[in-house]
Amino acid sequence: MASTNDLKNGMVLKLEGGQLWSVVEFQHVKPGKGPAFVRTKLKNVLSGKVVDKTFNAGVKVETATVDKRDMEFSYMDGDYFVFMDMETYDQLMVERKVVGDAANFLIEGFKATVAQHEGEVLFVELPAAVELTVAETEPGVQGDRSTGGTKPAKLETGHQIQVPLFITTGEKIKVDTRTSDYLGRVNS
Repeated sequence: MASTNDLKNGMVLKLEGGQLWSVVEFQHVKPGKGPAFVRTKLKNVLSGKVVDKTFNAGVKVETATVDKRDMEFSYMDGDYFVFMDMETYDQLMVERKVVGDAANFLIEGFKATVAQHEGEVLFVELPAAVELTVAETEPGVQGDRSTGGTKPAKLETGHQIQVPLFITTGEKIKVDTRTSDYLGRVNS
């Protein structure tokens, strides 16, 4: 148990029938009149739904213990992603639906944070940016600016993103894992 005065970003709360909610942001408000309260933005850990919720200051809320471990992606086994704990070398099989959009950026050897609660995998979190190789893209045509200077490119993971016209097949680029945006070339 914790008090609403102890809330921190990233803290996971167990609310309304055992659902897990992660604190995205919070603000303590002390109006001139009336009692203080805490305004929060909470994200449902499983569905990703974001809601605004207000608590009275000092109210007890149940916290959930979420075990976050850095693991390395090893390989695919059917519809499961197999991750390895680098300390214990234990392997963990995670369903594709739990991995979600992170699947677009996972290749063997990539590090990811795997969050578990009571043995159940909640989500897989990647670094904000990853370096991937462009598997296939059309050559950029000089003077073609009708597309805003971008063209589609297929990454080594099979995911397709938009890249500038000067990017060629085989180049290593940096990609934002949250938005699939091209961030720049990687100098080797």
